[in-house]
Amino acid sequence: MRHIKTSCYILPLLLCAAGAAQAADGAADSFTEMFTKGSANIDLRYRYEHVDQDDFDRNAFANTLRSRLTLATAAWSGVSALGEVDNVTDFGSDNYNSTENGTTDRPVIADPTGTDLNQLWMKYAGSNYDGTLGRQRILHGNQRFVGGVAWRQNEQTYDAFRATWKPTEVLKLDVSYVDQVKRIFGPDDGANPADWEGDNYLARIDYQLNDRQKIAAFGYWLDIDNDGPYPPPKTVNNSTDTYGVEYRGNFKRFSAAATYAHQSDAGDSKLNYDTDYYMVELGTHLGAFNLKAGYEVLASDNNVGFKTPLATLHKFQGWADKFLATPADGIEDIYGSIGTKLGPVKMAVIYHDFQAEDSSEDFGKEWDLVATWTFTKRFYVQAKGAIFNTDSNRYSDTDKLWFTAQYKL
Repeated sequence: MRHIKTSCYILPLLLCAAGAAQAADGAADSFTEMFTKGSANIDLRYRYEHVDQDDFDRNAFANTLRSRLTLATAAWSGVSALGEVDNVTDFGSDNYNSTENGTTDRPVIADPTGTDLNQLWMKYAGSNYDGTLGRQRILHGNQRFVGGVAWRQNEQTYDAFRATWKPTEVLKLDVSYVDQVKRIFGPDDGANPADWEGDNYLARIDYQLNDRQKIAAFGYWLDIDNDGPYPPPKTVNNSTDTYGVEYRGNFKRFSAAATYAHQSDAGDSKLNYDTDYYMVELGTHLGAFNLKAGYEVLASDNNVGFKTPLATLHKFQGWADKFLATPADGIEDIYGSIGTKLGPVKMAVIYHDFQAEDSSEDFGKEWDLVATWTFTKRFYVQAKGAIFNTDSNRYSDTDKLWFTAQYKL
């Protein structure tokens, strides 16, 4: 099923859009009700982002609005469909490097402007299985290996066929074939390709041990195509074979998590390496405070670090995003966090200590802070910051600040 084409399923989804103008809930009893009981939703997210990075003379400022329209049918005889369009608008004057606008004398804020088809899929769901064909979200576990990067204004989605099967209440199998990854750098190519084409297979098995514990096994086989003007590090060198297992436990007084994965080069990659990933994390609560501490390692081999090209990278190794690409000598992250809630406001502080895995270099330290005020189920505001300090010649001191307001109609 090489190179799934969007044109194969645009027509039925346009029909869905025509009938989904009025929102309603519930399953459809007829083909007509599939559309009349469909839904239409609008999601608006404004964000101000400021980046002060020492190796740039000028700071970056971005004022962007992500507008999203989602049209969905109701399910009829197990069949449903969804279409979703995003638009990102910049209210500034190119005071940041979006990776596409050519403003290279300022730091990167990876929110290119434009309109993009975010999702467009058809789905059939049976009693314990389903299959989805088209452009869709694929989120595995905590998104350390496969995610949607929903933090950025342009989301990462996948042109794929995905099937899930749940033969028992405690066992779930999830497999996907992906022939195109629609990345956050779109809709147009810029400093980075807007999409990756290739033959990619994603598989995950989740097993619930009991009410408090679960385990999972996963395998990701990525074979990304070469893409014209882009060098191998931005395309084929992200072709990898990755296998792993994870554990999650949530007990009365504490939580525990652990993951191990092994990775090697694959496909047309120009690299030659075999390396590992591992993570352990413990959490507890003291009164109104939630505490966590963890140790995460992306090791290296033959001067190549463990890669996670499909991950929601902003979620890990600090919000300053200094380690979106794993250093050649790997990275160790010792981190701790404390969070609490005051009325409708959730707050957290996170600390990271970054070290090279295969050398003695100290990459730096980072403090992250966030406060989220949820007014209603439809509206919230958030203030967030990251402070990264380093003495390493490979990185630079970086401060980032965000203010976000999101409203769902």
